[in-house]
Amino acid sequence: MSSPRFAIGIDLGTTHCALSYVESAKCEGEEVEQQIMPVPQLTAPGSVEERTLLPSFLYLPHPDEFRAGDLSLPWGGDPGRVSGELARRQGSTTPIRLVASAKSWLCHPDVDRKAAILPPDVPAEIDQVSPFDATVHYLTHLREAWNGQHPYAPLHQQEVTVTVPASFDPAARELTAEAARAVGIEHLVLLEEPQAALYSWVNDSQGRWRHEVKVGDIILVVDVGGGTSDFSLIAVTEEDGALELNRVAVGEHILLGGDNMDLTLAHVVRQKLKALGVDLDRWQLQALTHGCRQAKEALLADAELESVPVVVPSRGAKLIGGSIRTELTRAEVTRTLIDGFFPECAAADRPAQRARGALTKVGLPFAQDPAVTRHLAAFLAKQAGATGDLEGFVEHAHWASFLHPTAVLFNGGVFNATVLRERVLSVINQWLGAEDAPPARLLAARDLDLAVARGAAFYAHVRRHGGVRIRGGTSHSYYVGVERSMPAIPGMEPELHALCLVPFGLEEGSEPLTAPQEFGLVVGEPVRFRFFGSSVRREDRAGEMLEEWSADELEEMEEIQTSLPAEHWKQGEVVPVHLQAVVSEVGTLELTAIPTVGNDRTPWKVSFNTRGASGRSE
Repeated sequence: MSSPRFAIGIDLGTTHCALSYVESAKCEGEEVEQQIMPVPQLTAPGSVEERTLLPSFLYLPHPDEFRAGDLSLPWGGDPGRVSGELARRQGSTTPIRLVASAKSWLCHPDVDRKAAILPPDVPAEIDQVSPFDATVHYLTHLREAWNGQHPYAPLHQQEVTVTVPASFDPAARELTAEAARAVGIEHLVLLEEPQAALYSWVNDSQGRWRHEVKVGDIILVVDVGGGTSDFSLIAVTEEDGALELNRVAVGEHILLGGDNMDLTLAHVVRQKLKALGVDLDRWQLQALTHGCRQAKEALLADAELESVPVVVPSRGAKLIGGSIRTELTRAEVTRTLIDGFFPECAAADRPAQRARGALTKVGLPFAQDPAVTRHLAAFLAKQAGATGDLEGFVEHAHWASFLHPTAVLFNGGVFNATVLRERVLSVINQWLGAEDAPPARLLAARDLDLAVARGAAFYAHVRRHGGVRIRGGTSHSYYVGVERSMPAIPGMEPELHALCLVPFGLEEGSEPLTAPQEFGLVVGEPVRFRFFGSSVRREDRAGEMLEEWSADELEEMEEIQTSLPAEHWKQGEVVPVHLQAVVSEVGTLELTAIPTVGNDRTPWKVSFNTRGASGRSE
C-alpha cells in the first residue's frame, strides 16, 4: 500500500466529536496547514447540514416517531439510531431515549462496557446500547463523512490519531482502540488530550513557541471538558542546544466537567420553577439538564447574550403549548460555575470527602467534590518532586510545597468563558505568590472546541514526517505483587512484595522488559494477580523489588482472578518462570510468564487493566 496521504486527528469528546486533517505532501518544515472536516448530520427531520462539530449524542427513536426518509444521511444511515445535532435536540425533549456521556461510561471500571446499559434506568421497552457500541457509532459517522468527501483516500488507509483523556486507564484505551479497529482504522495511535492541546498551540505558533517558553518552564495544561477534568504537566528541557518538551505528570481520573455543571444549572432553574409552583419529575429534570447544556454553551459562546430561553416538556395538559418555559441568565451561569466549580482556595486545600451510603445505584463514579481548583491543588502538591530527576531541567524551587507552573494552557469547552480562565489563573497565581514564586503566564489557545482534533492531526503528521515531539510514555510505574515464601502462621497472610514491571515514562511500543529474577508461577488452579500503580515513584526500574512502601506511594488496582492452563504441567504445580512486560502503542499492558525449565516453553500471558476489574489470561 502507498504511504498515507493524510494525517488525521479525531477528538472523541464527551459532548462533541471533531476531525482535523493535514495533507502531508503540501507541508514544508513547521508550516503545517490543517483543515477541519465539516460533518454532515441531521439537524432536523429530513434536513442534513454540515457542522464542524458532531455532538456526541445518540438518540434511539420509537419506530413510529419519524416518517420514512426523515433520518436519511448521504450514506444511508441507521433509522434506529440518530447521532449528532438532531439527537441532541430530540433528547432535550425525550431524554428517556437519549444516550449521553458514553465516553465517561467507557472508562467506568465497575460495569460491562460492552453491555447494553445506555440510557441507564429506562423501562424495559426502551432499546439500549453499550458504551462501546455508541463509540463505534460516532466513529462510523465520522468515517462515512470522510469517505464521502475523500472517496480516493478512504479513512482506513490514512494515518489516524484518536485522542483519549490523559487519565484513561489501559482498559479504556484498549476499548477505544478496539472501537477504531471495528470501523476499519488500521494505522492507529492514541494520544492524550492535554498533549494534543499543547501540540495545537505549538502548531498555531508557527515556530514561535521556542521564543515563548524557556528551559526550566513547567507548562500546566488544565483541560475541563464535558466529562472529565484532566491535568498534565510538561517540562521544557534542553538537549544539544534545542528545546524539548517532556510530559512529566498527569492527574488521576476525575469525572468532573461540563456534565456536572449542566446538572447544577438545571437544579438552579428547577428552584426558580418551584418558587412559581411548578414541580418537575425525574425525566423533566433530565430534559431540563440537556436544555441547560445548550443554554450554557450559547451564553459562553456569545458574550452579548444576557439570557437564553429553556423549554421543558410538560406532563400535564394545562400548560400552553404542552411545555414549561423559563430562562437561564448569564449571571446565573457565571455565579454557579465560579462559586461552585472554581472557588478560591489555598494551595494546601484538598478535595472534600464525605461518608458514602452503603447502598447506591449503579452510575458514573463522579468526583465527590465539585471544586476543580481543589483537585488542581491536590494534583500540583502530589507532583512536587516530579522534575527532580529530569535531565536537562533547571529546578527553580526545591523547597516548594507544590510543583510551581510557570505557564498555563487551558483547553475544553468550559474555558470558552473568559471569566473562568481568569479565575483559575488568578487562583494559581495566588498560590505561587504565597511561596514568593513569579506568576504563571497564560499561553493563548485558539478555538478550544477544536484544539484537541487539530493537535492530534499535527501529531499524526510529525510522527511520520518529523518535527517537535512531546516525550511522554507511561504516566505511572506499574508493579505486580509477589508473595514471599514463609511458614504458615495462624491469622497472618504471606508477606507481599511489589515487583516493578514497567518504569515511569516507558514509551509505548518499546521492546519488552524482562525482570532478571526467577519466580514461581502456580498453574492449573484458581489464583489471583495483584497489581499496583504509582505516579510518584519515578526512580524504580523494571525488575526492582519493593519490600516496603507507604500508602500514598502505591495504589492497588483491582485484582485479576484466573486459572492458568496447566497443559503439560501438574495441577497446582509451581513452574519456574521469568516475567516479561510490554506496553503496546495504545497503552495496553501485558504480562508474560516464560517457563525456564521443561521441553515446552510456551508462555502464559495476562493482560491487566490498572483500574479495571477485568483481565485476560491465556
